[in-house]
Amino acid sequence: MMPTLLRSGPYRLYFYSSEPNEPPHVHIDRDDRSAKVWLHDVSVASNIGFSARELNVIQSLVREHRAMLRKGWHDFFGTQ
Repeated sequence: MMPTLLRSGPYRLYFYSSEPNEPPHVHIDRDDRSAKVWLHDVSVASNIGFSARELNVIQSLVREHRAMLRKGWHDFFGTQ
C-alpha cells in the first residue's frame, strides 16, 4: 500500500505503509524519476533521476506542505 499524501503539478508525494520504523519521510515520483525526502529536516535521502535544480523545487514543495505531510504520516502509523 502506498498512500498518496499530495499531488502537485507532475509530482506525487506518498509513503510506503511497510516503512513504519523509519523516520517520517515521503517518496516523490515524476515519470521515471524518484526521490525520498526526510520530513524532519527536508533533506534528500535518495534520488534517482532528478536534477539538482528539480530537487530544490521538490524540497521547497515538501517544506511548504511539511506540517500536512507529517500529520498524514503520524495519522497513518499512529505515532507522535
